[in-house]
Amino acid sequence: MYAIRKSDLKLFTPNAQSVCRIEEGSTNLYLREDRIIEEFLKRIEPGYSAALTNLMKGKIDQESIFVIAGFVAYVSTCPPAAMRIYSASLKAVVEHTAIILDSKGSLPLPPLELGGKNLSELLQNGEIQVNIDPKYPQAFGIASILSHTITYGNYTWDILINPFEDSPFFTSDFPIAIERVHNTHIPNKIIPLAPYIAIRIRPNLSYDRKNPNYSFSGFKYTIRKLNRSEVVTINRLIVRCAETTVFFRDNFNWVLNFVKKNSGFRIETITGNLPYEKGSILWSTQEISKIN
Repeated sequence: MYAIRKSDLKLFTPNAQSVCRIEEGSTNLYLREDRIIEEFLKRIEPGYSAALTNLMKGKIDQESIFVIAGFVAYVSTCPPAAMRIYSASLKAVVEHTAIILDSKGSLPLPPLELGGKNLSELLQNGEIQVNIDPKYPQAFGIASILSHTITYGNYTWDILINPFEDSPFFTSDFPIAIERVHNTHIPNKIIPLAPYIAIRIRPNLSYDRKNPNYSFSGFKYTIRKLNRSEVVTINRLIVRCAETTVFFRDNFNWVLNFVKKNSGFRIETITGNLPYEKGSILWSTQEISKIN
């Protein structure tokens, strides 16, 4: 396995444990059982290889859907990148709520040392800031891991076969590439599962999350063999969405320059307000943005 850091383009050859493991990274003290995610992964990890084989053959049973959807749920909610991305959403919610409470006079006045300004003014001009413990959104992700798994398993998947030995799929420390969809804030997710296979998960906006479908009867899929241009496009998204490090199987001479061209990006959370009745709706989405 080879790796390139996006920050300085340093190439190195790590072992899996040194780059894919953070000491106590999945321990979360906000949860009643702080290592509960390990119990979930005991069902995911042993079945991963068999599930990949079934995807390749088009023999996709409920267990294969559960294993792959569970893997996607885990890598999209628990890594450091996910903690950073979802912290931004919570920060926006806290700030929005604080401004509403302040406008209703429900909060005490700030101390005189802050110039007699109210909380809304202090937030808007940046004199005070809301900081979110990144372990808090991780706790939300772990607590809802089964719900995410069932939801992904009832979406439509494109199983993407990469036939090019000289251009295998990359992966990264955040192996969730987002793909914008016209007319919706919800992007597709592209997840590299192996150098020769990836999946694109297309959200089903009509899926009823309040009544989860444990039989995966909503699951639909297609199997597509990609052309070279499509492989390049997906690899570009994978590199741009990586948090800090890109991983790959073969150190071809084109790889370093490819990563260099796409290293100045990462996923950011974009939030906004929409007027609704007498108030507003706070929305958020994810976009690939240039790194400041």
